[in-house]
Amino acid sequence: MNGLSHILKPFTPILAAVYGFMLIYVTALPMADGKDTLGSHLLTWVLTLAIIALTYVLVRRVEPRVFPEARQFSLRWPMPAIALGLLLLTPLWGVAEGYIVYGLSSLIHTAQLESITYTPDELREDMLASVHAVLLAPVLEELSFRQMAISPFRRCGAQIIVCLVMALLFGILHVRNFLGASIDAMLYGLVFIWTRNIWYAVLLHVGHNLMATLLAVYCMLGIGEIQMSKTPVIILPDTKVVLAAVVLAIIGLVMLKKHRPA
Repeated sequence: MNGLSHILKPFTPILAAVYGFMLIYVTALPMADGKDTLGSHLLTWVLTLAIIALTYVLVRRVEPRVFPEARQFSLRWPMPAIALGLLLLTPLWGVAEGYIVYGLSSLIHTAQLESITYTPDELREDMLASVHAVLLAPVLEELSFRQMAISPFRRCGAQIIVCLVMALLFGILHVRNFLGASIDAMLYGLVFIWTRNIWYAVLLHVGHNLMATLLAVYCMLGIGEIQMSKTPVIILPDTKVVLAAVVLAIIGLVMLKKHRPA
């Protein structure tokens, strides 16, 4: 296996990206041609669950045999308190990301922001899509774009370079949201490298996507106002959301500090 490992290792990030692109394409097939029925969503969920199971077997059983370095990363689920603490940090990151993307894009041109409005039918469609975006896609994307790509490399410098490459490829996958997705992916990759556990990155990804879903409900209920640009994708929440995100982040930090491993 050592000879095969040395041959494959330089190509692992590209192979992982191709694998990720292919799986995401396959899981999107039931939604092709604009289909948005409950049946098509159910088929997408089932396909994604099956592919997640396959990918988990690959990173759990196959990858460590080909790349012994992958054993330095754990697949153990974190303590519930740690998981909740991480989720509570994500709203503040979502707010910060919106302003970062807005600031960077403003260096090139002024983004056209407008208030988001939702009808009940639009919200229903978003809720169905959010089941996949919140519960399934983060697991599949983190296993393929982070775990499979980064774990074969032992040195931290090489891991960070791969992290950057995968962040750019992940951004390309998200087309109009290239900048925001690339920044998010870089964060997820760095957290994975730092914690040596892919589930921390998955939790941040889940929390980020969950925040987008909750903001849709927030707008639908008329509680506040969210400004958005579609190209590039920028979401700027109002002051109430920002303050709530800060409070949740403080609670999350307290939980992480209290329950961090010794």
